[in-house]
Amino acid sequence: MNGCRLNFPKINDFHLRRAVRHLRQGGVVAHATEGVWGLACNPFDCQAVARILAIKGRSPDKGLILIGASADCFAPELEPLTAADRRAVQSTWPGPVSWVLPSERFPVWITGAGLGPRPTVAVRVPGHVQARALCERFGGPLVSTSANPSGVAATDSVLRVRRWFGDAVDFIAPGQTLGRQGPSQLRTLGGEVLR
Repeated sequence: MNGCRLNFPKINDFHLRRAVRHLRQGGVVAHATEGVWGLACNPFDCQAVARILAIKGRSPDKGLILIGASADCFAPELEPLTAADRRAVQSTWPGPVSWVLPSERFPVWITGAGLGPRPTVAVRVPGHVQARALCERFGGPLVSTSANPSGVAATDSVLRVRRWFGDAVDFIAPGQTLGRQGPSQLRTLGGEVLR
């Protein structure tokens, strides 16, 4: 069955409500993005973030990427930027590009060690409609880190996500990736591409 792609159901209103209920109760939700499956949680819930880090076996020093339904979700981070930097960031959204920006409000368990003396946070507005809908229904940004054990390549397979994490994830939102190869690109305002 090489080249054959299974069609999984798309997320609907019932699934969105169920996913958001888990997120608001400190849960971890697996969801599709442009290229890989992600694990989402409430970025302001330190226990939920700790669960994701434990599930993945990931160091808290690395920081986490946040996704939002629109650029408005990141207005506090975008507002201090120059007009040119704001245009550069927003020209890539929605899409598979995350930007490392100065953190104006996110806790240390999100920003990690950062890239300098000031806390930073990686943010993006995904090109995946269902991922944006999840953020919109939740009412704010969400952690979205690739759904893979640390040190293992990210996956576009929901079956692999189920095998890796099983019951450690509270809900797997129906959906599929959009066929992009790998996770989002990660850029700095200085023009550096980190991945």
